[in-house]
Amino acid sequence: LTCRFAARAVEVAPLALVAGLVIALTPSVASARLALAGPATLALLSSTVSITVPATANLGSAPTGAGTLSAHLGTVTVTATGVLGLLLPSFTATVTSTNFTTGGASAAETVPNGSVSYWSGPVTASSGSQTPVPGQLTAAQAVPMSASLTAFASSGTVTTITTSWDPTIVVHIPAAVVAGTYTGTVTHSAA
Repeated sequence: LTCRFAARAVEVAPLALVAGLVIALTPSVASARLALAGPATLALLSSTVSITVPATANLGSAPTGAGTLSAHLGTVTVTATGVLGLLLPSFTATVTSTNFTTGGASAAETVPNGSVSYWSGPVTASSGSQTPVPGQLTAAQAVPMSASLTAFASSGTVTTITTSWDPTIVVHIPAAVVAGTYTGTVTHSAA
């Protein structure tokens, strides 16, 4: 028997699950506000952060009890824009995961999110003068996704910065899971 893992990511909710391991990489847009007081006015300035994620990802398949399955999710890109001369751009991107399930999601039909690890890898592309910091640079630093974790962060010295990376998901397949098509959701957000 084999466990087949496939993934599909979308940028908008709700997500219609399809056959395969569905990974919805949900973007978010966040704003930070800075209030400047003058003699008779109050101005609000905004720094914006946006994130784009791959539309689909496929993690492949492996026999039950086979150990691990590893695959890249595709490029994640964050753009942060400050306010010229007043507010520098910066962002922190986080990532979470649900359990991966099949059938009725019984214990034998569930790969818990703690058995799914993430590592961001290095910057694959960037623009603007910035200091990008990967959350997990190497496979040795992969982190179980049982809680929210930092995927990437950066701060810039120009008005707009863009940072991209191609994260890897590692599924540690529990020996007791049954064969099937497992689905789950991985969500990236940035602020």
